[in-house]
Parts: sequence; C-alpha cells; structure tokens
Amino acid sequence: MRDVAAQAKVSLKTVSRVVNGESGVSPRLAKRVLAASERLSYRHNLTASSLRRSDGRSRTIGVVIEDVANPFASTLHRAIEDVAVERRVLVLAGSSDEDEQRERELVSAFASRRVDGLIIQSSSHDHRYLMAERKAGVALVFVDRPASGLDADCVVTDNAAGIRRAVRHLVEHGHGRIGYLGDLHLIATAAERHQGYVEELAEQKIRFDPALVRLDLRGIEKAEAAASELLRSSRPPTALIAGQNLITIGAFRALRHLNLNRRVALVGFDDFVLADMLEPGITVIAQDPAAMGRMAAGVLFQRIDGDHSPAQRHTVRTRLITRGSGEIGP
Repeated sequence: MRDVAAQAKVSLKTVSRVVNGESGVSPRLAKRVLAASERLSYRHNLTASSLRRSDGRSRTIGVVIEDVANPFASTLHRAIEDVAVERRVLVLAGSSDEDEQRERELVSAFASRRVDGLIIQSSSHDHRYLMAERKAGVALVFVDRPASGLDADCVVTDNAAGIRRAVRHLVEHGHGRIGYLGDLHLIATAAERHQGYVEELAEQKIRFDPALVRLDLRGIEKAEAAASELLRSSRPPTALIAGQNLITIGAFRALRHLNLNRRVALVGFDDFVLADMLEPGITVIAQDPAAMGRMAAGVLFQRIDGDHSPAQRHTVRTRLITRGSGEIGP
C-alpha cells in the first residue's frame, strides 16, 4: 500500500479510503490511486482489512441454495449477487442438495470466514443451530422457505395461492379429474403447494382422489415415471399439475412419449428455459426468483446496516402464463 501511495503521490489514508470504498476522496484522486494500483498489480488484503475496520465487517455474505444447477436457484443467486456487487460485497455460495448436514457444513464454512450475513434456501427443519451465528452478529435472511424454530426474515412465494390458481384455470377449461405431481413432502414449499391443490379442489366441489396424486418426486426421471404411471392407469387424469420445474419437464416427457401432449392438459409451477418453445408451449405458474433474490439481499443489507426491527415475512406473488398446454380441454 505504501508503494501505491508513493506512486500516486497521495497519503496512505487516501489509498486506504479508495481500496475500502470509503467516501471523502475526490474522483480525481481516486482515479490516480486505482491507476497506481493497476500498474503495481496491487491486490487489497480484505482479510487483514476487515480485522482493522472499526465495524469489523468482511464485505462478504454467504448464500446457501438448494442446487445451483436448478434454473430457479441460479436466477436467485444471480439476483443476490447483482445487489451485492453494487455495495462492493463478495458473495460466497454453495449447494446443500437438500441435505441438512450439508447445509450446516456450508453455514459453518461461511461463518468461519466471518461473513457479514447469510441468505439461506433451507433444507433443515430446525434452525436453532443458527443461534450462535445470530449472537455473533451475523445477519440472517431465509429465501423460498421460512425458518423453523428461529424468528428470522424470510422472502417467499405465494405457493398455495399459485397452485390454487392452476386448479381454477384447469376447471375453467372443463377439467374435473386433475392429477398432481409433487416434490418431497418434507419441504415446506412442496407441502404448501400440495395443500393448495387439496384446498382448491374442495373449493371447486371436486372430490379429492389420492389415486391421482404422486408425491416425493425428486428429479426429472422420477417425475416422468410417476406421470407415465398415472397416465397409463385405468382412470387417468385429463390434466396434470406439476409442483416444481424439473417435475414439469418429467411430466411433459411422459406426455410426449405417450403421444398425449396435445390431449392431456399440463400446468407447471415455476417457469423454465424454453418452456415456450415446446409443442405445445407449457402453461406455468411463474415465480419471480430474481425479485425474490433482490428482496432477500435488500433485507439482508438493511440488517447488516443496523436495522433491528422485528423479523418480517415478505411474499412475492406468482403469475399465470398461458402458452397452450394448460388450455387443452378434457
């Protein structure tokens, strides 16, 4: 840093302010410092800097998501990162793969690196293990799924309302025998979606038939097998609702394999890339993971900045996108 100060002909304090993103330095001086840093290939030691900073912040946050390969999770992560970049904060991220132990290991790894806050798409069913991090001053925000056993901010989707909208849409197109393909029932969001399906059937005065329901489906292949089984049954459904984007893909594969993609209606929960390019295009209840990520990051940074108000639940609404598959009659 001394070399940078000498090269730019400024004080050490000025260099420190520039590399730490602090105010009080004119654009002209900041440009000189950055140019000198580039010429000297200077790399700021953030770990040492965080130890010296009066606020003790590391300018990093940790993000635990289900699976970065899932389009929903990757969009969520990118939105969080976009907000963090504006604040010159680094994002550390990892996938829990719906494994509670893996989630705890990621949280522990991030906490050991002194992250200022955590955004968690949780796989755990008991978050009291986070009390130590909270007492240490780490800000906590849950996204997609609320915390359990811990009072914390969360940003969620209107899961039940979205599925109820899907059921109503299919009923409006003449369907009364509607099958449901759901994710792991232990996942809070999956349970809410299944409950929405059951409740809206009752609202529409349609008898709930457990033979039309398949739960605990993880991945495209299991969803395809379950959909095929339903469609080959003696009394198959005239329409399907898929409770997650990968399940929707599996359901469509089954419909196409059985040459039923133009005869059996399909509505998926959560959009996915190229859903509009299939034949027919897939009607979906679309979440807004980008909005959820931006909101979660915004709430987290408010907490990091000293907001101590009571924890809040923030809900991002879904929307129905009609593309053809959900408008097929019985």
